[in-house]
Amino acid sequence: MKESRPVLFFNRYTRQLEKEKILGERMLRWVYDTGCGQIALHLLIKRGIFSRLMGRWQETRRSARRIPSFIRDYEINTDEMLLAPESFRTFNDFFIRELKPEARPICSAPLLALPADGRHRGWQDASSIRAVYVKGQSFNLSALLGHDAKLVERFEHGALLLSRLCPVDYHRFHFPASGVPEAARRLSGPLASVAPFCLRRRLDWLWRNKRELTLLHTQDIGDVAIIAVGATGVGSIHQTYIPECFAPMGSEQGYFCFGGSTVICLFEPGRVRMDDDLLEQTERGYELYAHFGDHFASSLCKSSIVNSNRIF
Repeated sequence: MKESRPVLFFNRYTRQLEKEKILGERMLRWVYDTGCGQIALHLLIKRGIFSRLMGRWQETRRSARRIPSFIRDYEINTDEMLLAPESFRTFNDFFIRELKPEARPICSAPLLALPADGRHRGWQDASSIRAVYVKGQSFNLSALLGHDAKLVERFEHGALLLSRLCPVDYHRFHFPASGVPEAARRLSGPLASVAPFCLRRRLDWLWRNKRELTLLHTQDIGDVAIIAVGATGVGSIHQTYIPECFAPMGSEQGYFCFGGSTVICLFEPGRVRMDDDLLEQTERGYELYAHFGDHFASSLCKSSIVNSNRIF
């Protein structure tokens, strides 16, 4: 098996580089670093049935036995959880746990809120992305957006936020701005891992994997394209919002079942300015760890305070 360098990220709160604890790391490295693993990947692992079987196991009563060791091994902060660990009947119930509202305060306009807990990268111009995880890997925006030429034209020179959720993270995702969301569009595909050492070899899993695209219409920053990307073990993406109804910034959009996942947000050109630390760490080749609700950008619109009771 090839030696892979550790996965490092920059923690916004400690201001330090930290090493990621990867769930199932040895198995993932075998799958993506060996010839036998690649055969298993293409014949079984990336196929939907594999993730569905994993999902069914996580829904059994027996799976709940993993919860205490998972909390201990990955240092999950149980004080933030809405329900106590012993109240979950299955591991997946724990995996899609809700947090206490005060655990994740939402920033205020004109700032925009991160859609999820996780490790984030940001670019001011999506068309200029030439290095994601390794140099030379460009971003295929057209494939990501389902080859919708009108959407590509609208967003190709706008800002892009890439938020990667690890299996150890809180796995609900939220709206980064206030607005009215359309119903999600489903884009079919396989379910490969989106762990960094997998994306270093094949970035295209981000736009080949199963995903769902939601257009959010906002008053001040135009339209936002939000793409929820599935991955190995994520048998389903659950959208919990009500289409065509006003959604305040930070309100829940949906959740991923067991596995690592990604949320990508695209903005129209000239609408938002990414935070300096996000741009700086992305340029350095690191992801920025930060919580859902924390800011990642600011609106460039002069009138950016939205009346949450207004539907536009």
